[in-house]
Amino acid sequence: MKTNGISPSAQDKTYGLVALGETLVDFTEAGRSENGQRLFEQNPGGAPANMLSAVAQLGGRTAFIGKVGNDMHGRFLKAALQDAGIHTGGMILADDVFTTLAFVALTDGEREFSFARKPGADTRLTESELDAALLENCAVFHFGSLSLTDEPARSATYAAIRRAKAAGALISYDPNYRAGLWPGVSEAVRGIREPLPQADLLKVSDEEAAMLSGLYDPESAARALCREGIHLVAVTLGKDGALVCTDGRCQHVAGFPATAVDTTGAGDAFWGGFLYQFLQRGKARQTELSDAVDFARFGNAAAAICVSRRGGIPAMPSLEEVESLICAHE
Repeated sequence: MKTNGISPSAQDKTYGLVALGETLVDFTEAGRSENGQRLFEQNPGGAPANMLSAVAQLGGRTAFIGKVGNDMHGRFLKAALQDAGIHTGGMILADDVFTTLAFVALTDGEREFSFARKPGADTRLTESELDAALLENCAVFHFGSLSLTDEPARSATYAAIRRAKAAGALISYDPNYRAGLWPGVSEAVRGIREPLPQADLLKVSDEEAAMLSGLYDPESAARALCREGIHLVAVTLGKDGALVCTDGRCQHVAGFPATAVDTTGAGDAFWGGFLYQFLQRGKARQTELSDAVDFARFGNAAAAICVSRRGGIPAMPSLEEVESLICAHE
């Protein structure tokens, strides 16, 4: 078991990265039974947890805030996060709600989701359950949009943003749009756009960038999002890599060749790699475009390794693996 980030001393409570949101079980399609029925493999996942795992596997100090059920799935997830090196002191195991599940069907490496979340434990996190010490002692606080779909998690998320920002943390945001978890597209756009002014760092897919900006060219969309007051925007482009934009200046960063087995967690691996490098260089509200390009190249390498494996958290690469891939293509 890795120990980075699990048991900080009383004198050293600072984490590079704290994330709030969902950790859930991804039941990923894994072949057929003898009777021809689909089989699903239990994998720990959830975008914030995946991203934290990516950072922890690389050697960063990370902590998770969220809620799961006190059931077989919730206990499985807590153990998985701990094994990945993520501090789980802010993770609530609740007796009155069931752990959120996601069934993931794969077609040519692409995913179709079906969620068991009516309600799921992740939506029931309350402001009173937030770990204030974690929020007040992190360099970067990260959240996603799934915690904004339902109360009380929505209010808890905004309270966490306020507390972390007041303590000097930079705010990272990943919209991670999932259509089935919102009443409709207009409600989703409104809900996902609302926290944009709070974000210093934003990671979006090309589809999400278009949805939030109304512009279908990724570079135009990224510039429009920067004009909302966001310092750094990264747009993931699948196998084509990523686009980074800071202060209105943009640059494309090519991806690495990879054979996609399962794209679950690819964007999380990218952003985990990006933020790991961001933290290694020292957090700053003003990041040069050249630095952002370096961070994105590292993130692209992490994502390429991730998609070549099955699952989310189990697929995250080590620092040595990422560095070896980068060196092989220099």
